[in-house]
This record gives sequence, structure tokens and C-alpha cells, in this order.
Amino acid sequence: MSKKQKQTLWRILASAVLLAAAVLLPLEGWFRLCAFLVPYAVIGWDVLWRAARNISHGQVFDENFLMALATLGAFCIGEYPEAVFVMLFYQVGELFQSYAVGKSRQSITALMDIRPDYANIERGGELVQVDPDEVSVGDTIVIKAGERVPLDGVVLEGKSTLDTAALTGESLPREAEPGDDVISGCVNLSGLLKVRVTKAFEESTVAKILDLVENSSSKKARAENFITKFARYYTPAVVIGAVLLAVIPSLVTGQWGVWVHRALIFLVISCPCALVISIPLSFFGGIGGASARGILVKGGNYLELLAQTETVVFDKTGTLTRGVFELSALHPAPGAEERLLELAALAESYSDHPISRSLREAYGKEIDAGRVTDVEEIAGHGVRAEVDGVPVAVGNDKLMERVGVEWHPCHRVGTTVHVASEGRYLGHIVISDEVKEDAVQAISALKAMGVRKTVMLTGDTRAVGEDVAARLGLDEVHTQLLPAGKVERVEALLKEKTGRGKLAFVGDGINDAPVLSRADLGIAMGGLGSDAAIEAADIVLMDDKPSKIAAAIRISKQTLRIVRQNIVFALGVKLLVLALGALGMANMWEAVFADVGVSVIAILNAMRALRAGDR
Repeated sequence: MSKKQKQTLWRILASAVLLAAAVLLPLEGWFRLCAFLVPYAVIGWDVLWRAARNISHGQVFDENFLMALATLGAFCIGEYPEAVFVMLFYQVGELFQSYAVGKSRQSITALMDIRPDYANIERGGELVQVDPDEVSVGDTIVIKAGERVPLDGVVLEGKSTLDTAALTGESLPREAEPGDDVISGCVNLSGLLKVRVTKAFEESTVAKILDLVENSSSKKARAENFITKFARYYTPAVVIGAVLLAVIPSLVTGQWGVWVHRALIFLVISCPCALVISIPLSFFGGIGGASARGILVKGGNYLELLAQTETVVFDKTGTLTRGVFELSALHPAPGAEERLLELAALAESYSDHPISRSLREAYGKEIDAGRVTDVEEIAGHGVRAEVDGVPVAVGNDKLMERVGVEWHPCHRVGTTVHVASEGRYLGHIVISDEVKEDAVQAISALKAMGVRKTVMLTGDTRAVGEDVAARLGLDEVHTQLLPAGKVERVEALLKEKTGRGKLAFVGDGINDAPVLSRADLGIAMGGLGSDAAIEAADIVLMDDKPSKIAAAIRISKQTLRIVRQNIVFALGVKLLVLALGALGMANMWEAVFADVGVSVIAILNAMRALRAGDR
């Protein structure tokens, strides 16, 4: 419990004791008024202060104004105990709200704990702790066992295991050894690591994630915007209604005391606390619950869109497949047996594409970069370069057609890489990619969640695409697509949506930025360490598990279900008790329940959003 919550609790207890004394003591007149004013001041001074301050700033119609007006009015008509009780129970409700918000923040606070406090850097032969902001790119930092990785970098010395649970929600540690990339926010579990810094702190993974989480509440869902607008008009409307209820019947009957009392009850009932508090709290809880599972949602609006998803479109490589390619076959042309793989590896030596890396690994020899010049990487085609002064083309069927070389088709399932040199076809290499372990489970889980259509887009060959689609149970597959072709295909799928259904595109966030931004909802896979993933997508899955997409949809649907429950419950109870209060059939105690009681129940219901997604 926070210091402020403890102070509120002590004020509630002190006010309750003083109120009990005022009720029991046989006091009359001014002595009785003063006896009740003391507990009222103890429990309500902050509400009166906020009401006065907001009025001076032009913000008249809020819950502080309603509570101040209703309780001071109760004092004016001699209802002293009711006035103190209303303020007391209001503060009880505020305490519940504060506690609920604290609980909702815990999962996000756990994520915020990934912010590093310091970095160890060697100066004068000694380790010195400095602020991560003071470390420059290229500096070497030392990370001891048990310390948090402060900055992104590459391991120079040492071996260890890293705990990435705060980022991914997964408990399984990852191995780190020389040459491996490490990202800020992880915890070094065992060995000593020396790391060369590759990004300044403001550009690091942890900084980008913290900025994303801190700003997630600024993007409100439609339900949140509705409640904000509703309260803006609702509050002045009920104040005017209360004034009319007090004045008009009194002018007719002359019973000012009766109708003013009813108007005050009407004001207490009318406080929109349950809606104003519980709806944003529900979305905040949903976002917090998702972050605890390694799913970063950039705002309540995206959580709302996710619940309406009816079409999910996947990129293939790195999303449904591991993106780890291995050489599965060599088909050289006569006389090119020894040069086929060598030329392919050299030509692809400057590319960071997974297929390029697999060719270099299959070659297994050190690459002499001096042999390669005039490298041209052609998106969706392959690479052209000069190796030992001779033009070489390495890529797919389209590249062969582009350079005017007749190529031979391959009948093996996999990615076919053709190689040509000086207009002569040298053969092709078959590279295979493995489907992710949970990809089949991910597709079946999406269909169980009500997703109408699952589609895969890939630049790979038709045979490879159809083979992967068949194994996963996808509804559609579109192959041999360039980046522009993927955008066109997504636009065509957007036109096929029904009603309020939404289309989500799932990619690796590196090469799919145009498609991620064109879809209704962009979901980036494998955001761990990927700047492009964190920046381009609306939702980021911090590991490589496509099965988390269904978990994200489940969280969004449960969160919206809780939001709808709170709206219906709060409005229903308030309208009923408002009508009873206007007719004189509800006293101040029913009014307290309609305000504080409904708020507490709605808040407790909203806290369930923290556990959204649990089965």
C-alpha cells in the first residue's frame, strides 16, 4: 500500500471514530453541528479543496463539485450524519479505486523495472558505474552476474545465460556467447560478459519499449472516448436537473425541505464515478495483463480493434517459419560443380537476408570481400555483383528472366536460388526453411477465436508457399509477391471484410513496414531487439511465437466484455435509483450505494482485465 493510500485509510478510520462519537453524544444546536463538522473536515477537506480549485480554473462540473454540493447541502437542511457518511463512503470508494489502479499498474511497473540504473565501464584499469546515458556507441561495458543489461550491444568476451522474462513473458533463459547480440532490459544470470555497445541509450530496445508503454494510455479506445464525452454533458445535465427538481415542485407545494433533500439525493446518485473510473481502468488492466505476457499494445484503441479481427494475414519467413535456412540440395550445371556455391556465397556476402546468411554458412570458408565489387541488391529478385571482375547474378526466377538467362526449374520443395555468370546458367541451390513449432497451434487457435480467414503472403515460389500453407491449415496463400504486391493483396483483402470486421497483418517488422501500416492492425513478430518491429506495428509480440496472436485476441475480447458489463451495470443502476430518488423512494443510503457501491463493484470487475487471457 502506498503512502497516500495509508494516509487515506487513517483519515477514514479517524473520521469513522469521530462520526460515531458525534452520533452517540447527546449534543444539540451548534454543538451538534460542530461535532459533525470535525469528522467531515477530516475526511472531506481534499474534496472541497479540489472542487474550489477546479471551479477557479473553470472546471465546474466534476465529481468533486457534485460531492461538495450534495454534502454541504445536507448540512444546510440538518442531515448532518448523512453528509458525513456520504463523504466517508466516497473516500472508501476512492481508496478502492487507488488500490485497483495500483494493481493494474503492477504488471506494467514490472516492465518499467527493466530500466537500467547504471552501466559498468572500465576507466584507468577499474570498473566505474556510470549512467547509461553517458555511454557512447563503441564503448565496452562489463555486465556482472545478476546485473541488468543496460545497453544493446555485441558480446566480445564471456559466456552466460540471459533472463528475458521481463521482455517476452517467457521464463526460458537464452544463451549468450562471443558474437551474439544482447539487448538492454535482460538480466545476466551467470557469467561475466564484456559487451561492445552498438546503440546509445535513447535508441536502445529498453528505451523504445519504455516510451511505448508510458504513452499507451494516450491512444484511447472508442469506449473511453464515449465515456469522456458522456461525462462532459451528463454532469451539467444532472446538476440542472437537480436544481429544477428542488425549485419547481417546491414552488408548487411549498415543501422546500422535502424537494431540496430529494435534489441532494439526486446529486449524490448522479456522480458518474463508476463509468469514468472503471472504463479506462479496464483498458489499462488489459494492456497491463498483455504486457506481462510479452505482448505490447500501443493503446486501448488497438486493443479494441484486435477484438474485431476477422482476417489475419501472415508474412511467411520469420513469422510462420523460423527464418533459419539450411542448404538442402545443390544442382550444378555441367562444369560448374566447384564454383556454384562459391559464387553464390561471395555475391551474397554483403546482404543480411536470412537466405544470404545460409549460403555463406553452407560455403563454410572465409569470405574475401576484396573479390566482390559493384553489389546491387534487387528487392524481391536477388543480388547482382562482380566477383573477380566477372558479373554474377544470384536470385530467383524473376532475376534470371531480368538478366536474360534461361534457367532450369527445380522439383524439390524449398527456396530455389539460381546462379548465373556472364550470361551462362551455372545451376541452382535449394534452401529450406523450417515451420515454427507452434505455428499449427497458432492457426487452429485463431480459428477457435472466431477469425474468419487466415492468409499467407510470401515472395517465395508457389510450391514452397502451398506446401507451408497446407501443413499449417491456412485458408489462402499468395506466392511470388514483391513488397508492392503484398500491399496490393492486403488492399484487396480489406475490400472483402464484412461489417465492422478488421484485418490484421503479422510480419517480422523489418521488411514489412508498408504492409503493417496499410492493414487495420499491424502486429510485429519477434520484436525482441527489432527497432523496426517496435516502431512500425500497433502491437508487438516480444518473442517469435505466433500462438501469442490468439492470446492477444483473447485478452482484447475479455477486456471489451468487462467494459460492456460495467457500462450496462453502472448506467442501469444509476437510472433506476435516479428515478426512485426523484420520486422520493430512495434515501441518502441508496444514493451512497448508487454512487460509491456501484463504483466499487465496477472497479473490482475492471480489475479482472489484469487476468484477461488466463484460462
